[in-house]
Amino acid sequence: MNRHISTSSIFKLEMIQPALVGAFKKLAPRTQLRNPVMFCAYIASVLSTLLWLVALVQATPTAGFILAVTLWLWFTVLFANFAEALAEGRSKAQAASLRGAKRDLIAKQLSEPHYGSPHHAVSGNALRKGDLILVEAGDTIAADGEVIEGLAAVDESAITGESAPVIREAGGDFSAVTGGTRVLSDWLIVRVMVNPGEAFLDRMIAMVEGAKRQKTPNEIALTILLVALTIVLLLATATLLPFSLFSVQAMQAGQAVSLTALVALFVCLIPTTIGGLLSAIGVAGMSRMMQANVIATSGRAVEAAGDIDVLLLDKTGTITLGNRQAAAFCPAPGVSEQALAEAAQLASLADETPEGRSIVVLAKQRFNLREREMGALQAAFLPFTAQTRMSGVDLATRQIRKGAAEAINQYLAEGGMSFAPVLQATIDEIARRGSTPLVVAEQLEGQRRALGVIELKDIVKGGIKERFAELRKMGIKTVMMTGDNRLTAAAIAAEAGVDDFLAEATPEAKLATIRGFQAEGRLVAMTGDGTNDAPALAQADVAVAMNSGTQAAKEAGNMVDLDSNPTKLIEIVEIGKQMLMTRGALTTFSIANDVAKYFAIIPAAFATTYPQLNTLNIMQLASPTSAILSAVIFNALIIVVLIPLALKGVRYRPLGAAALLRRNLLIYGVGGILTPFVGIKVVDWVLAGLGLA
Repeated sequence: MNRHISTSSIFKLEMIQPALVGAFKKLAPRTQLRNPVMFCAYIASVLSTLLWLVALVQATPTAGFILAVTLWLWFTVLFANFAEALAEGRSKAQAASLRGAKRDLIAKQLSEPHYGSPHHAVSGNALRKGDLILVEAGDTIAADGEVIEGLAAVDESAITGESAPVIREAGGDFSAVTGGTRVLSDWLIVRVMVNPGEAFLDRMIAMVEGAKRQKTPNEIALTILLVALTIVLLLATATLLPFSLFSVQAMQAGQAVSLTALVALFVCLIPTTIGGLLSAIGVAGMSRMMQANVIATSGRAVEAAGDIDVLLLDKTGTITLGNRQAAAFCPAPGVSEQALAEAAQLASLADETPEGRSIVVLAKQRFNLREREMGALQAAFLPFTAQTRMSGVDLATRQIRKGAAEAINQYLAEGGMSFAPVLQATIDEIARRGSTPLVVAEQLEGQRRALGVIELKDIVKGGIKERFAELRKMGIKTVMMTGDNRLTAAAIAAEAGVDDFLAEATPEAKLATIRGFQAEGRLVAMTGDGTNDAPALAQADVAVAMNSGTQAAKEAGNMVDLDSNPTKLIEIVEIGKQMLMTRGALTTFSIANDVAKYFAIIPAAFATTYPQLNTLNIMQLASPTSAILSAVIFNALIIVVLIPLALKGVRYRPLGAAALLRRNLLIYGVGGILTPFVGIKVVDWVLAGLGLA
């Protein structure tokens, strides 16, 4: 999937032709009514057309001039329609590529949730929520679901555009599978989680359809402002004709302003530039999210991403590389390192997490300890839970537990024991280094004791500190969330450069943290992938769920990252801010360039009534008709010139709100004032050269 937008990609021939057709289709009054500013330009074009027909019938000498104005007014409306159609066309092209991955598939439906149980072939469209299907190597997954048994490599390139396969397995946060993806190896038993028409692909197609995009609150507020400005200018323009008629009658000299000149004046002075590009900017923002492999459920989510001022990020996989690896065995007094390694390996045989596997590997490397046959051990394995924060194994005569220091300390306290001071010092030292201490304990003949500590190392990602510094410049507070103890969390937070951290984070603590920030009037963004993240994701203003995560997380979030890259949250913020910056820049430019139009049209339109206004013709335009026509032509062409900027977006810079305001005023405010003076004068020269002035 292409992640970058170039100007050339905006104007591909296969996109321009449908957009041109769409521009004419959007001339329907009901469609035009959705954009009040351009609807006024549409009515003005209709009125100008009627004036031309009357002039044509009456053989008025100004019929040619009225026709020229009329054509350029229609071009103004068409160019605005074209910008919106072009933006929608890109989204529809993305939706079409997604539809290519959606097809009816044959599924192997199971009657029992066990591998090897009987199955029968059914249509994928006949599957319902709760059904069980078997997917084997080479099969395409027929519906969205949750893996309940098995482990397999899955090709998700049809969804994410990435060719590298991913691992999906039962349990944990990597159990969700998407319909349309293909199993490359082994097998999976999947419980279908959606009914027909509710699949992730169906939702994705609806999300990226630009035509279905709902206006965001800021966009609605800006539309109201533009409508109010248009109404004021309409009333001001409407009063000019009676004043002109009264002046001519009172002075018995001069000529009243023409209706054509007033129509042209009205269209040039209302904010047609931003009015014509406003919808395209919003659609393009959604499209840029999609090109970053992020699906936003609404424009509100994209816009909120540009306004957030608190970022909550998981430590593992986001700030650090993730997949903490066992680096050392640190035995307690009276325990050999090999004895600790053996106990740690036994407790990790059923632990399929990267940390658990690394403990088994380290024990094998250090002491050549081979994995045992689980059946021969007669072992009962205890899985890790967020509540107990430890896991382990129960053997015939021995219990082994490994987990967080606090959890193991409590386990020992229940047996009347505690950490030795030397062991506690080792735990603290490992935590201070930014590593994670994992304590191993055993119960033998009713006595509990700590065997030692496993040091798990996690590495802070390169460049992440600089990115957090950029966010700080933008006024965004970064908060790291981790299940580690406070010492470990503090060490990683200091190395990564985050503003704050939440240690020993539980689902309840994450939810309370988000609500606390929101109570202060802040907008909060969060990323998550597990079922335990769902409550916090549902509460956050911008909630990015990982595509590799659970169905509950994806349903709770308002964005889904197809790459399952937690650091994408930073890129999402940049895209959201870029959309807001683009809208602000073009609004500033649109309002500023009306200044030059005053000096072009008003002296030309009213010079016959008020000759003194000729002194305002500072551009020295060739004639009144040339001045009016030049302003109308420039007003239409500037929309075309700004379409690439609207679709591509203003270049993102990590600046604060005050700095952005100054920059917009300098570039787009001053530029918006100066550009029309140059543009209108150039058009006037061309008209004069062609003998049309």
